[in-house]
Amino acid sequence: MADLEGLAISLMRGKQDEVKAKVQAALDEGVSPVTVLNDGLVAGMSVVGERFRKNLIYVPEVLISARAMRGGMEILKPKLAASGAQPAGKVVVGTVKGDLHDIGKNLVAMMLQGGGYEVIDLGTDVSAEKFVAAAKEKGASLIGMSALLTTTMPYMSQVVQAAKASGLKIKTMIGGAPVTQQYANEIGADGYAADAASAVELARRLCAA
Repeated sequence: MADLEGLAISLMRGKQDEVKAKVQAALDEGVSPVTVLNDGLVAGMSVVGERFRKNLIYVPEVLISARAMRGGMEILKPKLAASGAQPAGKVVVGTVKGDLHDIGKNLVAMMLQGGGYEVIDLGTDVSAEKFVAAAKEKGASLIGMSALLTTTMPYMSQVVQAAKASGLKIKTMIGGAPVTQQYANEIGADGYAADAASAVELARRLCAA
């Protein structure tokens, strides 16, 4: 019997080689790729996210778990594609124009992948036009943007307005050190996440809406 609980535990411990071996073993036993994803990798990352939110673990541990998850996903991705499995949703992420900080954005991207989302990461210094063009091209339903500086934060408003003006059904969520729920309300963003774990929950709500 495939040890999916053990797979989740190996991921939580950041044991990349164990994760890869257990993903392969489960597939060899005939477990469906979707089940391996949801009951193994996503289950493990959900616990990591919860622990991170409660300050029981910190960014380095999350990054190690995320790296282990990526190792498992390398094996799983082709199988998921071949089975026709659909991701939980598609999210475009990036740090807004003028801002080159990416640690928080990278963390959110990894957590979203751990939540079963297809993530289109545009990197840093991303213009409103680029956000909207990527969402349109990839069929994404959500744009997630980050800013770490009070000087670049106002650009988020331009991205929100561009998304609304595009005529596409794109939701927007924002985050970053100086960003608040009040600011999200002011610029008309659909949501604000205080940390990477909250971003996954917010993405679920926005994609389901």
